Amino acid sequence: VLTDAGFLTSMPGLGYALGPRIIELDHKIRVSDPLLRAARPVMAELVADVPGVALLCRRYRQKVLCVHQETSTAAFTSTYERGKARPLLEGAASVAILAWLPAPQIGRLYKAMPEAFAAAGLGESLQEAKATLKAHRQAGFVVSYGQVTPGVIGIAAPVIDARPEVIGSLSLTISDTPAARARLDAIVAKVTFCTRVVNGALAR
Repeated sequence: VLTDAGFLTSMPGLGYALGPRIIELDHKIRVSDPLLRAARPVMAELVADVPGVALLCRRYRQKVLCVHQETSTAAFTSTYERGKARPLLEGAASVAILAWLPAPQIGRLYKAMPEAFAAAGLGESLQEAKATLKAHRQAGFVVSYGQVTPGVIGIAAPVIDARPEVIGSLSLTISDTPAARARLDAIVAKVTFCTRVVNGALAR
């Protein structure tokens, strides 16, 4: 049934692979997803102004999935491309989603993996983790230093839909240099402004 529908394709002697229908659906997502349509031009302007890699991410179960990337630097390479997932506790793009989840969800996540929270520097107890995440919410953004890729700074803010609930994050990764640190406040302001533009489009 899946082969007839194009979701799988038979490879004689090798088994099965994902079929052409998956590629067709991916194209439809790229041209019709309201989140992508709102974020792509904003992200392009962001990396045109600040050399780096901009990522648009969505929460997918207990993972964070990259759905779009814009790049304007050759100083480093981001392997976090469209379709690639990573843990919900790793890096600014992930923590910017985690911090805006409802408290009961954070409590359940902590109960399931307290060691991961500690390893990510979020806290040695649920109380500490909630305090750390609350500080991110109050700031309105998350900044990380070399947490996923050595030698870079990650800045991220939450993407909020019309309900309002956090559905993802918009982030910018830049080289960790003295010049970047000197203008970090201005870069953070650009990232949060771009995210507010996306959030406003989703709210409408």
